[in-house]
Amino acid sequence: MYRISELAEKVGLSRSTLLYYEKLGLLQGVRQTNGYRLYSDKDVQRLRLLQQLQAGGLTLKECKSFLDSKVQRTVLEKRLQQLDEDIAKKQQARALLAAMLGEGSLRLWHQQTDKFAPDAHLEWLKQQGFNEQQALHLKWLSKDMNAHEKYMADFMTVFQRLERWGPSSDADTLKALATLPTIPTKIIDIGCGKGFSTRLLAKHTQAEIVAVDNEQSALDELGERLTEQGLDTRVSLSCASMTNLPFAPKSFDCIWPEAAAYIMGVEQALAQWRKLLTDSGFIVISDLVWLTDNPSQEAVAFWEGEYPDMQTIEKRLSQMRQAGFEVIDHFTLREQAWHDYYQPLKARVAEVKASMPNSNAIADIEREIAIYERYLGEFGYQMFVLRKGA
Repeated sequence: MYRISELAEKVGLSRSTLLYYEKLGLLQGVRQTNGYRLYSDKDVQRLRLLQQLQAGGLTLKECKSFLDSKVQRTVLEKRLQQLDEDIAKKQQARALLAAMLGEGSLRLWHQQTDKFAPDAHLEWLKQQGFNEQQALHLKWLSKDMNAHEKYMADFMTVFQRLERWGPSSDADTLKALATLPTIPTKIIDIGCGKGFSTRLLAKHTQAEIVAVDNEQSALDELGERLTEQGLDTRVSLSCASMTNLPFAPKSFDCIWPEAAAYIMGVEQALAQWRKLLTDSGFIVISDLVWLTDNPSQEAVAFWEGEYPDMQTIEKRLSQMRQAGFEVIDHFTLREQAWHDYYQPLKARVAEVKASMPNSNAIADIEREIAIYERYLGEFGYQMFVLRKGA
């Protein structure tokens, strides 16, 4: 026979735990005339069986039921399912921690985090030592901190020699310009890249133009083109972040970001850039949208990973009005805009692929080209011409 302190030491539990078990009816000592409780070897074995049942994830209430009566299969099945779910979560947690230590890919985690918390994700990337340009490239391109440097080197190997870095056409830009009720005199071209729109605006207006991009190499090339064409006198170049533009409120009567707003998020871009416009100023923006209510599942899955905020035209129009803009016009970019971008891109990939056989950047570009070739028409770029409301 054992006193409670002796029993506690024998089974590796505390005295208070055994008293709690007695209160629940899991244990029943024999109280002596002197007030002490005594326990037998039978109690020792019951406690050890209880510990084995607890190791299977059963609650104390369930353990008592199983000790006193027949095991219930439904309870075991429920506990097994819960255990499998807990194991899966722990495996995911381990994979994430291992990836953060450089032992795996973080792509899926970055994609999911950016979908549910895009602003917090961007700020967190900055805290990890990435500057804003690197963080934005990571969010939209590499999606993996561990592979970012190699990814961007491969990406720029492909794109550095290409004229266009996204679907666009001179005809669509001029069509949008023609819809403006008045000719602008001070324009800011945000996310200008190599400056196709910048040069067209300089040729077809007399406006003073500020071309902004965070990629200095693109601005350098644009500067050379402007000088060659004699357009440099009215165009100034600014290497700056589109999320923190160094210009005073109401500095421009027209903002021309075309397809760049998706980097910030269209709603956030409209809210932040609106203050740069003079009263009744204009903004011309293009955005990737769904052109059908029933897109193919493969296209949906692809763009959920590449552009989680992709919307229908009607949804974007509603957001633009809620942001304080009047919609003057909107139209879908012609297929030629896509052809002029993807055909040179496809040729460039074929040119460099042999020297970059295991490149994630090349694989991503090829997937995007395949989606374009299969499903263009289900999605497209929509040009929106907006006027700032009162």
